[in-house]
Amino acid sequence: MSQKVTRRQFMNYSLMGVGSFMAAGMILPMGRFALDPLFQESSAGDMITTSVSVDDITEEPVSVDFTFEQQDGWYVSEVTDFAWVYRDGDQIVALSPVCKHLGCTVSWASDAANPDRFFCPCHNGLYEKNGANVPGTPPRGPLDMFEVGESDGFLTIGAVKENELV
Repeated sequence: MSQKVTRRQFMNYSLMGVGSFMAAGMILPMGRFALDPLFQESSAGDMITTSVSVDDITEEPVSVDFTFEQQDGWYVSEVTDFAWVYRDGDQIVALSPVCKHLGCTVSWASDAANPDRFFCPCHNGLYEKNGANVPGTPPRGPLDMFEVGESDGFLTIGAVKENELV
């Protein structure tokens, strides 16, 4: 007993097959795009070795440059950034130079009226040496910190984290 397939059933099967194939062709790449970052190796824990010796770091904040590779889509570029680094007792502190108000770059002791503070020239923002924002000035939060370490006597700088000193 063989059943014949009607034209209507044949068209339904054909359209369902073609539709499923087209849907899979669209959904699979989107799924791969969404899940691919989960399977990539993370470089967040990588520390960047600077050219500054740990023994040369004093209690006065100095600008320390570091370079890293940044990937935007398929484009890989080399980026140079810096941190304000100083010694606080036995601890080495590396603060981000990015103001928490509008993202301008802060500088150490550049304002004559505030010689021992970080100063943001965009809107006269002030930060204490430990990165705490001075009340009554535009910044709404403390400067971020970098993870720091040592490798063969040289300072290493890692990922940005929230300020733990304030």
